[in-house]
Amino acid sequence: MTIEQVFKDKTIKAKAKVALIGEWILNNELPLEELLTFAEKQKPVDKASCIEAVEYATKKTPAIADDNLFAYVTKALKEDEPRIKWESAKVIGNVAVLFPTQLNKAIQNLLSNAESTGTVVRWATAYALAEILKLKTDNNKMLLPKIEALCEKEEDNGVKKKYLDALKKVKK
Repeated sequence: MTIEQVFKDKTIKAKAKVALIGEWILNNELPLEELLTFAEKQKPVDKASCIEAVEYATKKTPAIADDNLFAYVTKALKEDEPRIKWESAKVIGNVAVLFPTQLNKAIQNLLSNAESTGTVVRWATAYALAEILKLKTDNNKMLLPKIEALCEKEEDNGVKKKYLDALKKVKK
């Protein structure tokens, strides 16, 4: 079965598609590069599912990420589709530890999503920013006050908790 066939098969539910493709990535049956090339040509809902499959895989095995994937999800944070933004943010949160010197653009793009009207976008952004903050890189000089300000303004408890947990770990 190919990626195209998975997306065309209406008998496979969305979450099952994501898990199937994620497992293909983990088992080296589908190169990340091939999935990202496919995703680029898809409508937003399917592109988001491709990124969600990457999120599924990087949650289990962050080390599968390479520079190209990191650049791809960093750029995808600027897309209009909220689900693409939040899935990309979750991938960045999963793999930031592998790219400690390449976080500047990701941080910029995440900060621009941090005040999104969508709660899920803000939650995923908070997750990624919190993971970056916990790395204690030089970025923290700029990032710490911004996260404190975001935390102060945030009204959703789930989003706020992501920031507070990271702040506690960093200030120890």
